Amino acid sequence: MHCPKCGGEIPFYDLRPNCKHCGVNIMYFSQEKLLIEDAKRTELEGAAARMVIARIKAAFIGSKEAIARMVLTLGAIAVLMLPLGSVVFRTPYYEKTFSAGLIGVIKGFTDGSMMQLPDFLKSTLFAKYAAAYLLPLGVLALLLLVGVAILCVYILSFLRLTPTTKAMRVLSLIGAVIALLGQAAVIVFTFANPLPETSVAAFRFGWGGFAAAAVWLGMFIINHIMLKRGIEPTYKENDVKRRELLRQYRAGKLDLDKLTLPVLESEEERAERLKALEEALKAEEEGKEL
Repeated sequence: MHCPKCGGEIPFYDLRPNCKHCGVNIMYFSQEKLLIEDAKRTELEGAAARMVIARIKAAFIGSKEAIARMVLTLGAIAVLMLPLGSVVFRTPYYEKTFSAGLIGVIKGFTDGSMMQLPDFLKSTLFAKYAAAYLLPLGVLALLLLVGVAILCVYILSFLRLTPTTKAMRVLSLIGAVIALLGQAAVIVFTFANPLPETSVAAFRFGWGGFAAAAVWLGMFIINHIMLKRGIEPTYKENDVKRRELLRQYRAGKLDLDKLTLPVLESEEERAERLKALEEALKAEEEGKEL
C-alpha cells in the first residue's frame, strides 16, 4: 500500500490512520480526493448533458418554425387517412368498400377483407375494378414510405441538426411531388377508364393526395426557412471545451488530477457560484441565530 499523497510505502501491518512519511490522514485525504474528482467529472458530464438538451430544444421546440415542423411531421402521416380513391363491390347479397387511405387499409386488414383482394383480381366479375384499386393503393404505399422516412429522420434530428433538416427538406419535396402526381394519375385514370355506378362495382377517386401534398409543401418551406436562419443551438460558454475534455478523459488520455476545480469557469459562472455561496452562508448564519 502507498500513501495517496506522498506515495510513500506503508506496510500492511501499519494500522495508524496517518502516514508515517508525511503525516496526512489517509482516510480523509482519500475521501477528499474522490470528492474533488467527482466534482470535476460532474462539471464535464453536466456540460455534455446541457449540450444535448440544447440540441433537442433547437430541433423540436426551439422556435416557431421548429414547432410548426413538428405539427406538420405528424400531420403528414395523419393526412394519409384521407383516401386517394376507393372501389365498391356490390352484389345482391354482398357489398364491400376498399379505400386507399390509412383508415380503410387498416380496417381492411383487421376484418380480413384485404386478404380477399387477390381473389377479386382473379374473379371474372370483379377483376377490372380490383385492378383499378391497385393504382391508388400503390400511391398510398409510396406516400406512407416517404412519411415514415421523414418521421425517422425527424426523431433523430437532434443528433445532427443541419444535415437532418436538409434531408427532411428533400424528402418533403419528394413526398409532395409523389402525392401530386399520384393523385393526378388516379383522377386521370378514373376519367380515362370510367367505371360507372352499377350493381356490380364502382370506382371513386378521393382528395387525400392533394391534402398530403399541401402538408409536405408546407414542411419543405419550414425546413428551408430553418436552414436559412440557422438551426444550430448556442451553447453555454466553455461547454464545448468541457465536452472535449470529457471525451479525452473517457478515452484515457486525460487525468482528472491535472485539472483545476472548477475545470473551466467564465466570469458569469464565477459570479453565479459566488452568489450561491453567499446565499448558503447567509442561510447558515440565519439558522444558527434561530
